[in-house]
Formats: sequence, structure tokens, C-alpha cells
Amino acid sequence: MKSKEILRFIDRLYRDLYLHEEVLHHSSGDKTDKFRNISEYLNMMGDMHERASLTENRREMLKRLYHQRYVIKAEDVPGSYYGMQERIALERGFGHVKMTDDEKAEVQREVIENQTKSLDAWLDYFLSEDSNAYPFWVKYWAFQGMLTLGSFDKKRGQFNKRTRQTVAPFVDLNREALSLSMDMVIKFLNKEEISDPELEKLVEGGSFARIYTYILNNVLKNNGNIEKRNEGIWVKYNQGNDYMPLVRSLAGYNTGWCTAGENTARQQLSMGDFYVYYTLDKNGEYKIPRIAIRMEDSRIGEIRGVAESQNLEPEMEQIVEAKIKDFPDRELYAKQVNDMRMLTEIYNKHKNGIELSLEELKFLYEIDSKIVGFGYGRDPRIDEIIRERNNQRNDLAKVFNCESSQVALSKKEITENTVYYCGNLYLFDLRSAEGLVLPQHIVGDLYLSSLKSAESLILPQSIRGSLYLGSIESAEGLVLPQSIGGNLYLSHLRSAEGLILPQSIGGSLSLSSLKSAKGLVLSQSIGGSLYLGSIESAEGLVLPQSIGGNLYLSHLRSAEGLILPQSIGGSLSLSSLKSAKGLVLSQSIGGSLYLGSIESAEGLELPQSIGGSLYLSHLRSAKGLILPQSIGGYLYLHSLESANGLILPDDFDLSKLMVPEKVMDELISMRSSGIHR
Repeated sequence: MKSKEILRFIDRLYRDLYLHEEVLHHSSGDKTDKFRNISEYLNMMGDMHERASLTENRREMLKRLYHQRYVIKAEDVPGSYYGMQERIALERGFGHVKMTDDEKAEVQREVIENQTKSLDAWLDYFLSEDSNAYPFWVKYWAFQGMLTLGSFDKKRGQFNKRTRQTVAPFVDLNREALSLSMDMVIKFLNKEEISDPELEKLVEGGSFARIYTYILNNVLKNNGNIEKRNEGIWVKYNQGNDYMPLVRSLAGYNTGWCTAGENTARQQLSMGDFYVYYTLDKNGEYKIPRIAIRMEDSRIGEIRGVAESQNLEPEMEQIVEAKIKDFPDRELYAKQVNDMRMLTEIYNKHKNGIELSLEELKFLYEIDSKIVGFGYGRDPRIDEIIRERNNQRNDLAKVFNCESSQVALSKKEITENTVYYCGNLYLFDLRSAEGLVLPQHIVGDLYLSSLKSAESLILPQSIRGSLYLGSIESAEGLVLPQSIGGNLYLSHLRSAEGLILPQSIGGSLSLSSLKSAKGLVLSQSIGGSLYLGSIESAEGLVLPQSIGGNLYLSHLRSAEGLILPQSIGGSLSLSSLKSAKGLVLSQSIGGSLYLGSIESAEGLELPQSIGGSLYLSHLRSAKGLILPQSIGGYLYLHSLESANGLILPDDFDLSKLMVPEKVMDELISMRSSGIHR
């Protein structure tokens, strides 16, 4: 499609966008050239999102900007909402309760927290590798449309309109419906056929709200032919093959998988094989998709089910356990398999009124580690069991062998005798730890993001969630918890001297201000991403053997002495390297590879497969360049002066090749004449 058609489409939907103060500020400012203004604004936003995906700090900063702009303010929570809470209290037998200012403040905090979390679900998707199959403009269209959606009216089958005073969380993200919505718009602008006339009419109108609603209500239904029987078969879709049979097999079943979108399916099947477990429908045919296993070459990329947040249904757990025995990296999924088996046993015991053992309670309340499932979100059975037991304080007192009075379930209950606190503890504005009393254990997140010194700071022994210490500049006096289940943010720490990290960090580790690895002893296991974006030399740097997320070494000037993990689950950023000398890349990179400063392909040995995009933006010549056999995202060669020597993967889509117009013309000419170089 031509860029002019995209700009006309955006302009038609968002009239006067080119006159908005923000657009004029980030464009030429010429009020008479609206398409140029819109184009420059979208390019700027796209670049900003791309940069935000490179570092945790930038990502969090961008998300905070979105929070400030779109999450309800405390003063905007309408008075009628407090009245509704008072009516609910009356109906539950608490009498005529008049809410105090403190209680109203707690309600405001809860509303804001729920909106923030629900907005983050969309932001995290759009900032992740999962959305790499889509250009920024269509993501912008979808996000802006989502912002207009309020709560869902089941009687009308429509979303209410969202206003500044809407207290409901942002709408749930259905990745399948979102992918299909974006696919339809791309098809329309490409002048491709849309088989559903009613949907085609909606797409022509361009309203995200109407398209997304229609797909949820109509497309994601398979004529009532769904019968969840467990007998099934595995079907393998081979890497590099036609992706449309996979897309068609998922159509209408509301799996929630973004693979149901054509662009996503194309990208994922370029990265590796894809397995789907189909069970019998009412006609006795194996057609109902229940489990998906996406591969990245020989490595499992992800396993998804069709329960809430794409978790596995309990009856599918044994099916997955048996299947992954065929894969070499099956041990990496041992915890998920064991956790889901244990959770199912506890769930069944709870439903049958059987008392839980001490070990089962410790597991349920995630004392030693988080319960890890196969979906994007927390398994809903955990909160269901805890809620229905209705004796959380007693459970936790039993687990920690303490008095029930030593268990706090709200911030105001915390005292110097508190052993255990359940929930997130927000201490954003705290500047000094003097007099601060924290529980021994926190199951949740601890925010101390304004604290600049560890003086007088006594942290909990364990934190199941994340620990935010983003303003601390020195490790002097800092004693970290023995266990952190989520992320650890030390993004302003200038030196690793005296820093003792936990052996295991369940989430990401941000040390993005460290300029030297001197004295740095990293955790043996990092489940998420590792941010070392300011380190300029690999001297003394010993990386973990495996990193589950992204690895950012974006200021590293030389690869000398650099030993990378064999496997990186996410992206690898080496965007300041100007030479490939001494560079031995990981065998498997699940996300994007950033080598944007390398000027010559001499000595550059790329992995056979890259799950995301490949950035070689400063490469002037393709001489000696051997590209991966599979690139899941885009290929950036902005500085290439000629197509001479450029050998692309056989089925590479030219629309995902970012090169100067002259080079693209050469490639198209060579392809049309059957010439390959």
C-alpha cells in the first residue's frame, strides 16, 4: 500500500489531527501541509516506541506518560461512584455507612491501580516482540480506538463510550480480536478481498470500536459447534510453509491467540514450527484448537492454552507434559508443568472441602516462588481459592508460624511486629528510610522509587513481586532480600562495589546506569530481561548462562572479551558496536537483534534465526553479509548503497525490508527479471 493512502485513512478518522499542538510540535509546523505533519508525527512516535523497547527505563517512562494522559485522576472520580459503594455496603448488611475521606482515597487508589494495570496490558503488547508483525501506524489506530471503549453492555452487545470520568478499567485485551482487526485494515488499504460483507463495510468506515466489537461478537464464534472433549491430535505446521492453513484452522474459535491474525501467523511460522492440539467437535472432527506450541527453531518459544489469559485448561496439562518430552529444552518448562499440576490438585481439594497441608498453603500463597503458568496473566484459580477460603490471615499465620496479629492485609495494619504483608506497598514519595518499618515478607511489589540512599533501610527478607529502588546511586549499606520473585530496579546505581544480588531473580534486573562491570557478580538466573545499557567494556563481565528476556548492552564499544549466553529469550541490543571483531553471537535470539552501528559485514556471523527484527542501519555494503535463514520481523538496512551482494531469505517479504528507495527499485527489478545476487 502507498503511504499516502495510510495518511488519508488516519486523517479521515482523526480529523484535524495535523493541527493538534503535539503534532505541530513534532513536525514541520506547516498548518497547510497536513499529510506531512501526520507522517512526521507518526514517524516520531514510531521511533519513540522503538527506542522505548530498548531499555527498561525508557519503557517505564513512556508508560508513565500514557498513564498521566489516559488514567483517571483522583479528582475526576465522580461522587456517584462513592454513593454506589455506600449502597453496596448497605446491601451487604453493613448498614448506612458514610465513607470517610481516607476511605474515598483508598477507593481512588484502587480505581487508578485497576486502570493502570489494564492499560499496561495493551501497552506491554504494543511494546513487545509479539506486535512486530504490524507497522506502527496500524497500532496507533488500534490504540486510539481502544481508548474510546468503556465497559461492555451485554444486552446491547456493544461497548459504552469512555469519558474522562469513566471509573471502569480499560477493556480486556483479546489478542486474537486485535490481530484480526489490524489485519482487516491492512487488507482494506491493500485492496485485498474481505470475505465478510458486513465486516468489509465496517472496515471501510474505519472505526476500531465497531470492527473490534463485531469481531468479538460474530467472528470469534464457530456456529455453536464447540464441544470441549479432551481426545485430540497434534498437528504440526512446518517452518517456512504456507501460514494460511494455520490461520484458517483457528478462525472463529476465540482462542485469544494473536496467531489467528495473518500477519502474526506469517511472522511466527517464519521463526519456527508451530504445533496445535485439536480436540473433537460435535461432528466428531478434530477441529477445536486447545493448545498451541510455538517454536523458535528447535527451542520452544511459548506454550498457550484457551483458558483465561491464555492459560492451559486443567485437563490439558497432562497433554502438554507428554508432548514437551519430545523437545530438547523441556527442562525449561519443568516449573510450569509442576506448578500447574500442583495448582490443579489444590483446586480439586478446595472444591471438595479437603483441608490443605502447610506445604500446599505455602505454594498457594506463593511464599517461596511465584506460581508460573503457561498464559500471559496469573492463573485465575489462585485468587478464586484464596477468596473462597475467606481465612487469609489465619492461613498466613499458619504458614509463617506466627500470630494472626502479625499478618497485615492492608498498609495501615503494618507495625514493627508485622511478619507478613499481602499486597503492593507504594511508598513513592519516601525520601529517607529513617524510621521506616517494613514487614519481614511481602507478597506483592515494594515501591521505594524516590529513595536516594540505603542509609537506615532494612528491607524484607523476601519479596514475591518487584522491588523498585530506581533512585539509589550507591550500594553502600544496601542489603537486598534473599529472594525477589519479580523485577529488581537499580537503574541509577553508578557502581557495583558492595552490591550483593540475590542468586535468583524471577523477573528483570535493571542496572542501566552502571558504566563498568567491575565488582559486578550477576545472579545465576534471571527470568526476565537484563539491562546493562551504559556499560562500555566487557572487561570483568560474566553474564548468566540463560536470560529469559532481553539483554541490553547498547553502549558496549567493543566485543572483546564478551561471552554471550547461548540462548536469549528476547532481544539483544549491541547498538553501539562499530565492528564485529571478536563478536560471537548467541545461537538463538527470540527477539530482535540491534547492530545498528556496525559499518562492515566483515567477520559478522549472524544466527540462523532471529525471532524479531534485524537492525543493520549503518551497513553501507552487503558484501560478505550472510543473513539468517529466518527473520521474524523487519530488516533495517537504511544506509545500504546498492543491492549488489544482498541475498535475502527465499520467502522474505519485501515490505519488511527497510532500504533506500534506489536499492528497493534494484531488488524489485532483479526479482522481476529472475536475477538473484
